[in-house]
Amino acid sequence: MNRLNGRTLGDTLKTPAPGFRRTLTAATVAALLATAGCSGQDSGTGSTGGTAPPATSATAPPAATATTGATPLPTSAVSTAPGGAPAEAAGLQTFTFPDGHISFAYPAGWKVQTKQGPYLDEASKAGSVEAVVLDQSGAEVVSISSGMYGDGAAGRVERTVLDRAPVPGIIDATGKPAEFGFALDEVQPDGSSYYFMDVRLASEFLPTQESSGSNQVPLANGIMAAYVVFDFTRQPVFASSEAAKAWMATEQYAQLKSLLLSLKYA
Repeated sequence: MNRLNGRTLGDTLKTPAPGFRRTLTAATVAALLATAGCSGQDSGTGSTGGTAPPATSATAPPAATATTGATPLPTSAVSTAPGGAPAEAAGLQTFTFPDGHISFAYPAGWKVQTKQGPYLDEASKAGSVEAVVLDQSGAEVVSISSGMYGDGAAGRVERTVLDRAPVPGIIDATGKPAEFGFALDEVQPDGSSYYFMDVRLASEFLPTQESSGSNQVPLANGIMAAYVVFDFTRQPVFASSEAAKAWMATEQYAQLKSLLLSLKYA
C-alpha cells in the first residue's frame, strides 16, 4: 500500500510504492526545513480483519506535477543507534507483529494500527498483517507488511541512490542482506520519475541497477514490505534534487530512516 489516510506525507511529502493510503504531505520544502516539533499521541495497535487488499507491486506510478514539503517531526524521538541500545533508552517504543517475528522501534507520540494484509487463501490469511505507522499529527507515514504473498511487476529505470545503509536485523530467506534506501527512479524510455524510501535487497541499490525491482523481501514467514508512504499521485514529490537533498537534513527524514533501520526479524 502506498498512500497516507486523510493527510499524506505528500501533505507531509510525495513518492511511490504499491497502494499508499494517506501520504506524507508535500507542502513546501522550505516549511519542512524551517519547522520542527509537534505534540504527541499515545501509541497503540488495532486488530486485523477485512478482505484482502491488492498485492504490493513494483510497477512505477505515473508522473505528476511536483510540490514539496513535509510535516516536521519531534526532535526527541530520533534514535541515534537503530538496532543498538534498547528503544526505550532512545525515547522510542517497540512494535512487534502478532506472530512475534518482525519488530521495529518508532517515536513516542506516534502510534501503530494493524489491518489485514494481502492473502491468497484462508490458510494464509491470519499470518498476513499490515502495520500502519501514524505520526503525532495522525498522518500515515510508514507501512510495514509481514507474512503476505509476493507478486508484482518491474520496468526499466535509471536509478539515483541518494542514501543507503544496511538493515542488520533483516536477512532474506536465502541469506541476502537488506538495506534502507532513499532513491530517485527515472522510468525508461519516457523519462517520468518518482522518489521512494524503503527497505529492499541490498543488490537493488547498486550503481548498475536498471530495474525498478521490488521492496518485497522474502523471509521465513512470508514477504515483508516496508516503505515510507509518499503520495504517488503527486510525482516526483520534490521539485528538484536539491529539494530532496535538503529534506534529508531534516528531523523528519532522520525519524523515518531510524524507524526503517530498526527493523528486525526473529
